[in-house]
Amino acid sequence: MNVDIDRFLHLVAEAVRHATTPVVDLIAVQTEDPYKVLVATILSARTKDETTAAASARLFARAPDIDGLAVLGVEEIARLIFPVGFYRTKAEHLHRLPSTLQAFGGKVPEEIEQLVTLPGVGRKTANLVRSVAFKKPAICVDTHVHRITNIWRYVDTANPLQTEMALRATLPERHWIPINSLLVAFGQSICRPVSPHCDRCPLQGLCPQHGVRPRKPPGGKMAQSSLLKCISWNVNGIRAVEKKGFVEQMLSFDADIVAIQETKAQVEQLSAELKDIPGYTSYWHSAERKGYSGVAIYSRVAPLAVRYGLGEAEFDCEGRVITLELERCFFVNIYFPNSGDELKRLDFKLRFNASLLRYAETLRKEKPVVLCGDFNVAHKEIDLTNPKANVKNAGFTPEERSSMDGFVAAGYVDTFRIFNQEPGQYTWWSYRFNARAKNIGWRIDYFCVSEELRQRVHSAGILPEITGSDHCPVSIELALES
Repeated sequence: MNVDIDRFLHLVAEAVRHATTPVVDLIAVQTEDPYKVLVATILSARTKDETTAAASARLFARAPDIDGLAVLGVEEIARLIFPVGFYRTKAEHLHRLPSTLQAFGGKVPEEIEQLVTLPGVGRKTANLVRSVAFKKPAICVDTHVHRITNIWRYVDTANPLQTEMALRATLPERHWIPINSLLVAFGQSICRPVSPHCDRCPLQGLCPQHGVRPRKPPGGKMAQSSLLKCISWNVNGIRAVEKKGFVEQMLSFDADIVAIQETKAQVEQLSAELKDIPGYTSYWHSAERKGYSGVAIYSRVAPLAVRYGLGEAEFDCEGRVITLELERCFFVNIYFPNSGDELKRLDFKLRFNASLLRYAETLRKEKPVVLCGDFNVAHKEIDLTNPKANVKNAGFTPEERSSMDGFVAAGYVDTFRIFNQEPGQYTWWSYRFNARAKNIGWRIDYFCVSEELRQRVHSAGILPEITGSDHCPVSIELALES
């Protein structure tokens, strides 16, 4: 498609002109100090703007320049920047920053290839600092820019780095600096990753809506074929992700069922806000051991019955399975065991997998089955960045992959691969080595359906732009009514 990018960006700018100014842009207006822009940008990753602004102010009051930062210890930096996302990791990066900058004369460098050598700085941060602090041509590509330019078919790319390179080749340089702020505001307000508001988009009739399913407009009629929209997400601690806006994120999904794994909480430890999200009923299955494992489901569809566990004490004490019986299918949320360091739990995991498959097959005798959750295995080489280096590691052993083969052979379909055969599609990234920004990851979270439902799968996707955990959500839409 030939996109009139000038017109598209002009219409977007008009639509978001009253949006809140991103905190990094605001700091750049208040100061021309590249140090403060760099630090604020590092702090802003996976953090709300208001939290970033407050943390930046506290830190800059104690460390107004790089020399001031150099005298602070890691613990003091962590205390000052709390509760930004991953504050301990960011504190370590900031503690190392002064010594790293000595290679550049104690100053923040302007060039991308120099910026990415700094602790905690990936290409997105580097481009943002170059454009905001130095007013130099740079294209900051976050998940919104990557997602929206692909929706427009202005680029056809698999990850943000490819998008950056494609935009460098095609986007007029006058748009390089403003495109990030524009599309972040647009992506947060109108062209949202889940249920985008196409009904009020200024690009109606122009946008090809590639890969998009618009929301149902308020007061609009349901389609004749009613779709069951489901989300699955390993939150890596429900109480931790609550502090990062989980309830607000949950509501923005506009999903019928949201399955979460690794809750790491007992029901009595949950806030009322977590247990009673408006419009949803929640169901919890916690591990006996506190702070470990656990699954839950939020549903606005009333189930016929709810089942907790597999009926085997060895596994049920770890709170790994919860099942909703719906009118037309069983919906099973699972947190599969990790094989662990030195594969100490590999045998346990393989026993669990076999038990889970027997359980699913028993359910399947009554009605079709949907399986979702963190399977803790990358099934094929395409499902992780470095397959050869991980053959003997948890999550990619021949035994685990063979077990996944068993699910497929039994007639369970990996729904994501129905629609997407591209590499670079991941759902989990290590917190180390800036892996998420570099998209060095694994696809270990799945929606699988029994073969009888294959033709009912309307869409299946991955939502890498949703942060708050080391996993991102995955989604599916099923046409369960004729």
